[in-house]
Amino acid sequence: MLKNQLATPQDYHLILSIWEKSALATHDFLSPNDLDFYKEQIPKFLDHVELRVWSIDGQQPIGFSGTSDNELDMLFLDPEKIGGGYGHQILTWLIEHKQINKIDVNEQNHRAKDFYLKHGFKIVSRSERDGFDKPYPILHLEK
Repeated sequence: MLKNQLATPQDYHLILSIWEKSALATHDFLSPNDLDFYKEQIPKFLDHVELRVWSIDGQQPIGFSGTSDNELDMLFLDPEKIGGGYGHQILTWLIEHKQINKIDVNEQNHRAKDFYLKHGFKIVSRSERDGFDKPYPILHLEK
């Protein structure tokens, strides 16, 4: 059974490890320099979201999510667990318990974009560059 717990600073090493593995597997559109740039940026955001670590039976960590208000700011899974239904369970829980109805997703991350669209989110706008003014278009989704 999938469980979650609020993350603490002691979990940050685990979270960053999951982020890096997941980003390497799903963000192949990023240049190596930009991947390093984002790796440096991610820790700065961890204290500004409601951060949850997701695990199987509370034992095996498989991913993390970060939310603020009604927006999903980050959702990353261990790449070995992608496609196993865990993302669906996490997103469903976040929609039901945190009233998540907004998500931004990289346009080039086709798998994530399709995942959110299958869950009833719609593209409401597009930004040509990301929040760091990098050339990675962002799709703004709402439910």
